[in-house]
Amino acid sequence: MPILDVEIVLRPGEWLEPGLALTLARSAGAALAAPAGTTWVRLRALAAEHYAEDGGVPEGVYPVFVSLLKARWVAPEARQEEVERLTKAVAGACGRPAENVHLFYQAEAAGRVAFGGKLVPEA
Repeated sequence: MPILDVEIVLRPGEWLEPGLALTLARSAGAALAAPAGTTWVRLRALAAEHYAEDGGVPEGVYPVFVSLLKARWVAPEARQEEVERLTKAVAGACGRPAENVHLFYQAEAAGRVAFGGKLVPEA
C-alpha cells in the first residue's frame, strides 16, 4: 500500500508528461517490492518561481519532493537500501539527478489510516 505524494519543481517551459504518474507508480512499486496494483501516486507540479532556498537556488536545480506512506517501514538496517532504490527510481522517472530527489517517510500507516472505511491492520 505504498502511497507517494510527489511534487516536482518544473524547469522553465517544462510540464508534467502524460503518464508520468503511472511511470512513477510502476517504478516506485518495483523499488519498494510492492505487489502490482498496490502503489499509488499523487503527482503535483510546482512552478520554479514558487520554490526557494534561503541561500538561493543553485543554478539548474529543480528538485523532486516525495512523501512516502507505508503500512510499515522496513527494518532499520534495510532502510538505506530502500531509500537508494526509491530515490533512483524517482530520479529516473522524473529526469532529475538522484541528489535532487528528497524523500520524507511518514509515520507507519498500520492502525492509523483507513481506506474505504477499513483500518489498515496493525498485524
